[in-house]
Amino acid sequence: MQLQIGSRLTVRIEDVAFGGEGVARVDGFVLFVPFVITGEEVEVELTEVKKAFARARLIRINSPSPTRVTPECRYFAACGGCQYQHIAYPAQLEHKRKQVADLFERVGGFDPALVESVLPCPAPYHYRNRILIRSQWNKPEQKLNIGFVRHDCGLVEDIEECKIAEPDLNELIQQVRNNPPPRGGIKVELRVPPEDWEVGPGSFFQNNFHLLPGMLETVRSMLRSSGSRHLVDIYCGVGFFGIELAGEVESFAGVEYDKQAIKAARNNAATHRVTNGEFIAGTAEEVLPDLLTHFQADATTALLDPPRKGCQPITLETLLKVKPRQILYVSCHPATMARDLKLLCAGGYELKRVVPLDMFPQTQHVECVAELRSIPNSA
Repeated sequence: MQLQIGSRLTVRIEDVAFGGEGVARVDGFVLFVPFVITGEEVEVELTEVKKAFARARLIRINSPSPTRVTPECRYFAACGGCQYQHIAYPAQLEHKRKQVADLFERVGGFDPALVESVLPCPAPYHYRNRILIRSQWNKPEQKLNIGFVRHDCGLVEDIEECKIAEPDLNELIQQVRNNPPPRGGIKVELRVPPEDWEVGPGSFFQNNFHLLPGMLETVRSMLRSSGSRHLVDIYCGVGFFGIELAGEVESFAGVEYDKQAIKAARNNAATHRVTNGEFIAGTAEEVLPDLLTHFQADATTALLDPPRKGCQPITLETLLKVKPRQILYVSCHPATMARDLKLLCAGGYELKRVVPLDMFPQTQHVECVAELRSIPNSA
């Protein structure tokens, strides 16, 4: 069958891939379709045809999945912020667990059984404490659109509320709409600040307060199980993990290249009366080689919480040379995480477990915490 843009097909969805799109096949040719669920038979219209795959838009659902639900948001399927509001929440968790396990097996060569069930969020809606809304001039309607970029193009979908944002942020959205930016192309960050934590403009803090205790407890239990007496918190931001885990170790150090974040981390340590750690400004590549020599390797845990792109190879190489007893890796990008863990395991570590956490319900994103232990005499 020759596939052409505009052609209509009836297909059965075989899977939901990481990223949120359903996967179908036409004579062995892969077809990606958004807003569908595994097992559904749907009618679609082709929108893009490449050599190796095609994309289509959903026209009609002929046989809906029993896990299909009515989205709560009126902008769903237009706004690009959410991918899974049409899937019942327990089924979302199952999809995400399978996606993470598949990625770890394909990218890292790991046993998918190491990936545990996804820790659910107590609040599947109204959980985000930070959003970034955009303004764009709508020439045909002669008005300023204020909202999020659509999933199917670069245009901004005009919104009055966001169902996954904290209620306070929806009030701020109305304030922005009542006092709009002077022109299109301006981004506005809206944030609910965390209580008792200093977070400067542009500094990172987890976007979900509701599941943050669950994430912290996951990391804490892994750290306790190691028996480590020291913690090196790499990519420490404003010091959240180091400060919260300070009572589990004799000493800790946090490393962060953002000097404003380091200043905030030191203030946060004072606020929380934590005195057994220090925060060092600099890149991991610059600071780690010397810093790690100050801690006894077989009594130290290294905590990695890097950007989405993962760790620099030199950072992983430094860890492999020093060989701390335990490495804990926190990431919202399972593919780069699996890539980095593969390198670490090739250098003498064993992956013990991966715990996915649903810090981003209704969306394609999922946070993971992985535990690695050094293999004795593996150097």
